[in-house]
Amino acid sequence: MIGWLVGFPLLGFLVNGLWYAFGQMSKGQKAASAKITGVIGSFFIFLSFILSLILFFNLQQLPESSRFIEQTLFSWMQFQGFNLDFAFRVDALSSLFLLVITGVGTLIHVYSIGYMSHDEAPGKYFAYLNLFCASMLTLVLGASLPITFLGWEGVGLCSYLLIGFWYVDDEKASAGKKAFIVNRIGDLGFLIGVFILFSLFGTLSYTGIEQSVSQLSFLGMTDHIQWWISAACLALFVGCTGKSAQIPLYVWLPDAMAGPTPVSALIHAATMVTSGVYLVSRLGFLFLLSPIAMEVMAWVGALTAFFAATIAIVQTDIKKVLAYSTVSQLGYMFLACGVGAFSTGVFHVITHAFFKALLFLGAGSVIHGLHEEQNIEKMGGLKSQMPQTFLVFVVGWLAICGIPPFSGFFSKDEVLWKAFSTEFGSSWLWVIGALAAIMTAFYMTRLVVLTFFGEFRGSQKAHESPSVMVYPLYGLAALSLLGGFIGIPHFSWLEHWLSPLVPAAAHNESVAHSVEWGLMALSVAGAALGIFVAFKTYQNLDRAVQLKSRWAKLHELLFNKWYIDELYQAVIVKPLVVLSTWIWKVVDVQILDRIVMTFGRASAWAGQTVRVIQTGSLQMYGVMLVLGILITVGYLYYGIF
Repeated sequence: MIGWLVGFPLLGFLVNGLWYAFGQMSKGQKAASAKITGVIGSFFIFLSFILSLILFFNLQQLPESSRFIEQTLFSWMQFQGFNLDFAFRVDALSSLFLLVITGVGTLIHVYSIGYMSHDEAPGKYFAYLNLFCASMLTLVLGASLPITFLGWEGVGLCSYLLIGFWYVDDEKASAGKKAFIVNRIGDLGFLIGVFILFSLFGTLSYTGIEQSVSQLSFLGMTDHIQWWISAACLALFVGCTGKSAQIPLYVWLPDAMAGPTPVSALIHAATMVTSGVYLVSRLGFLFLLSPIAMEVMAWVGALTAFFAATIAIVQTDIKKVLAYSTVSQLGYMFLACGVGAFSTGVFHVITHAFFKALLFLGAGSVIHGLHEEQNIEKMGGLKSQMPQTFLVFVVGWLAICGIPPFSGFFSKDEVLWKAFSTEFGSSWLWVIGALAAIMTAFYMTRLVVLTFFGEFRGSQKAHESPSVMVYPLYGLAALSLLGGFIGIPHFSWLEHWLSPLVPAAAHNESVAHSVEWGLMALSVAGAALGIFVAFKTYQNLDRAVQLKSRWAKLHELLFNKWYIDELYQAVIVKPLVVLSTWIWKVVDVQILDRIVMTFGRASAWAGQTVRVIQTGSLQMYGVMLVLGILITVGYLYYGIF
């Protein structure tokens, strides 16, 4: 059953992919419609969702201490006493990710049927989407780091294919390449971490590493081993910064909005970008042995949340606002993990998957209804023209702002509380997280006001999206409203479910629990303040224009994303281009090519010189043959030569 979790979407990939490939070879044959290929792709991922539900309920019936199911498919690697099976493992942590990947994935597949209805190659699109889901399922099901890495690379490949799906447009093709290259940088860190762990423990299975760590904790660790564990954790975290878009490797995700909007919802909101949080939570027992890695993770997460929020405040592309919002929310997840609250980080992964997928698909509905318009300054007044999209979008907006009782309130408040109250946390981390939360409420309200309120500023009249696109939004809206109740503070079902597997955050005894209510009230008040200020600012666009003029320099800085892309271009890309050009023109062309050409010319000269004896005269050939025999005999018997 576990193997079929991956097998079903792989079958969908093969069916749609081969159908598309044969259709391309038979040029006279009409391409399969989005409705047919979409139903095929949706059906196979839905089957995986059903299996995920069955496995989840099976896990609930098992004793807490043995709440896992493993399946070994085959023996994968064997050398010098090292054996690695290709095994899948379903436990408390992976079962939650399975439900999110397959459940949200099914809704996005169904939504894509309407969104891609006018595309020329829907079969290829749904094949890629199924392949992505298969890779993501492999990532979370892997019972060892190499299998996780196999899925890790698979989602990276599919991300490249889907972001650059409309590759005829150079900007979209470049966005796909950028995502692929930046992720490869992070993947190098992942591999280095894997090599270090193998050299330390001689195993790469999660259970084997955990058993080795338990023995180390019992016997006592030397400073040498402590140093190498910290190095491994930091290297793995570098991989997470690439895949989960954290400073400094976040730059690929905003550009990834060049892909179809359902791709943004699936890959860059609900699944792939959360794989770093999954890896850190899976190895939480290891990260807790490295205080320096925990501190780095917490501060990188907090600063990413704040930094991305400042950029989102001034963006005008509806998908770019949501993209930087995703980067910011991922920062919250790593802030939680960095202070030791791994279950809280997973909690925010789940709620974020609901409301951010809803917001992305809602944005896709707006773009579809406005004939591909993405600039929010050319929208306005859409609540009357697209009432269903407006209704569900409001649910996602209130959830991400952290307004109770929507799901984002519970998980975001829990992140901020853990950042303040745990042994790895600090008041400064809470302050940065709270400021990011206020900015989140501000820029999301700005987006809602400019899109749905006021007068219509566009050029073409909008229309509501078809039912196949709207109905999945209602499902996500329900989850965004109710999903937070699985993690109610002090009564958290989620924390209890993960407790045998994910370490609990150590509470700082100097912080009274009564402080939690005060901080909760402050965070809600901050969100309300951000909403109020945004409404007052953008209800009257003249006031917004005046503010923009008054703070022109700051606006330009934030609109150009702190010029980080330009900085990377100047400091990293251009020097590499210069170095590569020098290696090509000097080392390759002038040195290596000349050496090779010299040998070639020498060979040609020798051939031209010797060919003079090839006269075509049999008498000359006979003379040369006799001469050769005489020389050979003389050398062998008489030592003449």
